[in-house]
Amino acid sequence: MVDRDGWEYASRKNLSGIVGIIAVTDRNELLLIEQFRPPLNRPVIEIPAGLAGDLKGGENETLSKAARRELLEETGYTCRTLKQVAVGSSSAGICDEIITLFVATGLTFTGTAHGDGSEDITTHLVPLEKVEAWLKTQRRRGKEVDLKVYAALHWARA
Repeated sequence: MVDRDGWEYASRKNLSGIVGIIAVTDRNELLLIEQFRPPLNRPVIEIPAGLAGDLKGGENETLSKAARRELLEETGYTCRTLKQVAVGSSSAGICDEIITLFVATGLTFTGTAHGDGSEDITTHLVPLEKVEAWLKTQRRRGKEVDLKVYAALHWARA
């Protein structure tokens, strides 16, 4: 935590950025992940995402390389095409994180996702035309939905 002129906020150290991946299959499905998030004390539906430059020896990792790595780690998928589409704050009142969003297409499943060793991630392939209804069902089941999922819908449909 940092205190700047009486305003407390979270600040991550030892990274060069944060990436979010809007992964869309050739069958027009959005690739989402689900994982338990201790701050909310429940599972959260999210887009694949992660930190860039946080691994020893990879401090100079580019954002696009981090996006490809995180996609593979969290979902088991690689992508043929990766396009940066947006950059912005995740929660400007409580943290200094700036997230760079990428759209990934030409997905190929290479095997089971392995995470970073501390993650327990479930993947979901949801047809784009059914995402909103599917998310409502997940909320009724007690899961939260990360707001970046709704931003992902905009870019996935663009």
